Amino acid sequence: MDSEFSIWWWSAAALVLGGIIKGALGVGLPLVSVPILSLWLPSGRAIGLLSVPVIWSNLVQARSGGLGFAGWRRFRGLIVTQLVVTVLTVRLTADLPARELNILIAGAVLLAVLLMSLPARLSVPAGQERYWGLAVGAFAGLLGGASSLTGPIVISYFMALKLPREEFVRSISLVYLAGSLPLYGAMLVFGRISWADVGLSLLAMVPVLLGMRMGQAVRQRLNEVLFRRFILLFLVAVAIMLFMKG
Repeated sequence: MDSEFSIWWWSAAALVLGGIIKGALGVGLPLVSVPILSLWLPSGRAIGLLSVPVIWSNLVQARSGGLGFAGWRRFRGLIVTQLVVTVLTVRLTADLPARELNILIAGAVLLAVLLMSLPARLSVPAGQERYWGLAVGAFAGLLGGASSLTGPIVISYFMALKLPREEFVRSISLVYLAGSLPLYGAMLVFGRISWADVGLSLLAMVPVLLGMRMGQAVRQRLNEVLFRRFILLFLVAVAIMLFMKG
């Protein structure tokens, strides 16, 4: 009983931490919470616990940024490719043992750290955005279907497009929302997560919202560069622990 009680306390702490990162930086909820939760929970349950908070936060961000037809028309290739590859990947990884899923999550975290560590000098050549979008959609679908962690891939792509701030917010919120719905829907259909996980995910809204409020409260007082470096080092440590987990 004490062990189970402590697991839920640690899980709540991981959700609060993910909320703090989301509130302070605007991204990073599943990227931080999923690998930490996977240290003591089955990876499917760790992903499932984030389903409602992730969809809710993406919906709020999409509504505040504005959902326009122009965004859909520009990025429909990325969105549709990501949807199809996500569903296929969820189906193909449905029967993978927990050990392999933990390795996939750890690899996704390390890849995310690498992408977020690169200087913002990448650019998409004029006239090739369509093809890059298809490639990014396929890569995001593979990564999301296996680990639920697509954010840094999409962020890196939109940074390379050098979108104006408002267009960046509108576009990334649309892609996030369009990606999270088929991801968790496919995971339910193919048994990667259960309705019980979704029910627990509703309860997970409480620590996530608490963390987001804390993150928003300290956002203006943070040295963002040092904060991001600390988070990247922390994620590397978590990924290494996941690789070593038996």
